[in-house]
Amino acid sequence: MSLPSNLARLLPFLHWPRPTRASLRSDAWAGITVGLILIPQALAYATLAGMPPHTGLYAALLPGIVGILWGSSALLAVGPVALTSLVVFGALAPLAIPGSAEWVMLAIWLSIYSGLFQFALGAFRLGRIANLVSQPVVIGFINAAAVIIIMSQLPFLLGVDLSLEHSASMLDRLREAPAAAITATFGCIAMALLLGFKRFAPKLPGILIVTVAGIAASSLLGYAAAGGEIVGAIPAGLPALSLPSAISFDSHQQLWPAALILALISFTEAMSSCRVLARKQNEQWDENQELIGQGLAKITSGFSGAFPVSGSFSRSALNLYAGATSAWSALFTALCVLFSLMFLTGFLHHLPRSVLAAIIIVPVLSLFNISGVRRLFTISRNDGVIAVMTFVVTLISLPHLYWGIAAGVALTMASFLYRRTQPRVIEVAPHPDGTLRDRSRFDLPPLAPDVLAVRIDSALNFLSGTALERFILGHCRHNPQIRRVLISAGSVNEIDASGVETLESLRTVLRLDRIDLYLCAVKKQVWDVLERAAFIESLGASRIYSTDREAVAMLNAKRAD
Repeated sequence: MSLPSNLARLLPFLHWPRPTRASLRSDAWAGITVGLILIPQALAYATLAGMPPHTGLYAALLPGIVGILWGSSALLAVGPVALTSLVVFGALAPLAIPGSAEWVMLAIWLSIYSGLFQFALGAFRLGRIANLVSQPVVIGFINAAAVIIIMSQLPFLLGVDLSLEHSASMLDRLREAPAAAITATFGCIAMALLLGFKRFAPKLPGILIVTVAGIAASSLLGYAAAGGEIVGAIPAGLPALSLPSAISFDSHQQLWPAALILALISFTEAMSSCRVLARKQNEQWDENQELIGQGLAKITSGFSGAFPVSGSFSRSALNLYAGATSAWSALFTALCVLFSLMFLTGFLHHLPRSVLAAIIIVPVLSLFNISGVRRLFTISRNDGVIAVMTFVVTLISLPHLYWGIAAGVALTMASFLYRRTQPRVIEVAPHPDGTLRDRSRFDLPPLAPDVLAVRIDSALNFLSGTALERFILGHCRHNPQIRRVLISAGSVNEIDASGVETLESLRTVLRLDRIDLYLCAVKKQVWDVLERAAFIESLGASRIYSTDREAVAMLNAKRAD
């Protein structure tokens, strides 16, 4: 029995297929596999966001359930991710001290605000606004984010302060960090193992193995006693759902721009995962419904005392690879997180921060996409420049990372508008195949000595109208023999008031020079606008031809007459 569309949108999980014993077995295996990887990643991404490690587990529990219940992609893994965590750190760095109570409260409000933005976009069916963050912007920002993430984790990996503000030499820094040797040893070994598993044994849960081995070695070798930094005490039990504490109005205002950028960036990341999953499963997904699910997940994360979450590409791919068949796998993942909160917090106590740094750095290495930037320059120099500028602005605006996205979006819009003001306007002539083609490209003779046939490959609007008018009048001025102008409108899909005014102006100016204007292949939506504007009547239906072929035949016939 089908559900009413409104109810299906309010409660999309009611559409889930009834599970079978076989499907539950597959989903349980996949969910547990993802859950075991998620636990150390959640701790790592919490530290990347400047939050206490246990808030990563909070962000991985209820938000993951809510995101899958109200989302549209059955296998999308929702929880802490590196990119979103980095944006959180960048947004809050100017406002508070990482890990402080004020920082945590600001992160909670940031999660709620970004979730509200996403929920509103989905509820009002404005999901396509996320497309404002174009592919060049995403590529530039992700490459910059990868650099920033790695640089931010190197001090934890090596146990040495690498900040530029530190005036001491590297040797002096090593002397000031007596635990650098054991920290760097643990961190480098963890990195080497993770890279080895990724290269030679990708089917094994390398992150889990390295985490367990790191905890065991830390406990046996006295890592903390030797000065190494560990995760420390993690409170056991479920997160307490509560309303966030009040912050000043100025703090709210400072969070809003970052929350909007975070909402767009995190959804762009989730959207790429949804597209890949949909292609591999040959299923449809609803971007507006996914926005609602992602928004509710962020709001839930805030009320859980955690930071913003998003869809994880790597864990979603692992979910699919491990054999998940439905959204039930996410519930088994949540059970793993719940089990760790209830019974494993004491075990996680000894996890070295250097191992967490390695767990962050190794997956981030795959974010570097230099070939993608080169391909952008091959396809479009403008897109390549946008990617590079987004990369540069993101780095120099640190810690205000969202300025990189804002700059990239602004450049994208400027490039888009500039290209629309430079439409392709060409002179066409009859091709042997019977169509009107580019004269210069195919070396074609003109339709007739006194005819200028023109085509504009663009909408005819306030941006492109001037280019068409300039092209036609320029040709007529340099060739006094022209007595008839034909506009082939088959490639014009849209026309606005400025476009109509352009045609009317052309007709008036050409008439003063005793040149007749003709149209052909006018599409219905364009015809309707011209008819409402009374241009069809003023030009005369006899000067408008249905097809290019008819226009060629009639104009040649008039020439013969």
